[in-house]
Amino acid sequence: MSYIIDTTSKQITFLDNRFYSTDDGGYVPSVTTILNAYPKDAGYFQWLKSVGEDADTIRDEAGRRGSVVHELTEKYDAGMEVKLMDDNGYIGYKLSEWSMFERYVDFCSRFQFDVLYSEYNFISQNLGFAGTVDRVININGKTILVDIKTSNAVYDSYWLQLAAYKKLLEEVYGTIIDEVAILWLNAKTRTNGKDGVLQGIGWQMINRKPADTDNDWRLFLATQQLWLAQNGTMQPKKLSYSLTHKK
Repeated sequence: MSYIIDTTSKQITFLDNRFYSTDDGGYVPSVTTILNAYPKDAGYFQWLKSVGEDADTIRDEAGRRGSVVHELTEKYDAGMEVKLMDDNGYIGYKLSEWSMFERYVDFCSRFQFDVLYSEYNFISQNLGFAGTVDRVININGKTILVDIKTSNAVYDSYWLQLAAYKKLLEEVYGTIIDEVAILWLNAKTRTNGKDGVLQGIGWQMINRKPADTDNDWRLFLATQQLWLAQNGTMQPKKLSYSLTHKK
C-alpha cells in the first residue's frame, strides 16, 4: 500500500494496492489489477467447485504466504539477519513460509548473481499501469527479470505480468532485459539441477523464450483493453488520517 504525506494539512493518505500514484497527481492501476480481466481457464472453475465456501480463505492464506516470503527474501538480499525465532524463543513464521524462504537462500548460495533491482516500483503514465518488480538480476552474463512465486502452479497470467514489467523497465529506465523468468519456490523438483540448470529441491527457475514474451505482451495489451472497458472510471479508495493529535 502506498501513501502520500501532506505536511501542510498534516495528513497522511493511504491508497489501496490496486493503484499507484503518478508524478502529476493522477493514478494508474497495477499490472495485477489489470490481469483480473484475464480469462480463467477450466481448471480454475473446477478448483472453485471443489473447495466451495473455503475458496476465499484459501486465496487469502496463499496471498499472505506470498507476502511473507517476499518480505523475508527482501530482508535477506538487503543483508539483514533473518531469524525463524525471536529473542523470546517464539517461532515467528509458519514452516511452509520458512521452508520456501530457505529455498531462496539455497538459490542465492549455490548460484552467483548481482541484484540490480529488488522490490522496486515502476510507474508509467504513458503505458497506463505500474507494478512492483521482485528482482532484476545479472546472472551468467544475462540481465533477467525475475518474479518470485509461491503458488501451487505456474499460471499463464504470470507470463503476461512479467511481459508488462519488462515494458515498464524499458519505458521508465531504458533497461534492456534479456529474459524473464519465474523463481518458483513451490516446485515439485526433488533434486538439484545438473549442468548449470537453476534448480534445487523444491524450487526451480523457469525461463521464458523472448519470442513467447513478445506474444505475452500482446495478450497483456488485449487484457488491458478488457479491463479498461469494464473499469475505466474506477478510482482508488483513499483513507486519510491526521499526522498528529493534541487535546
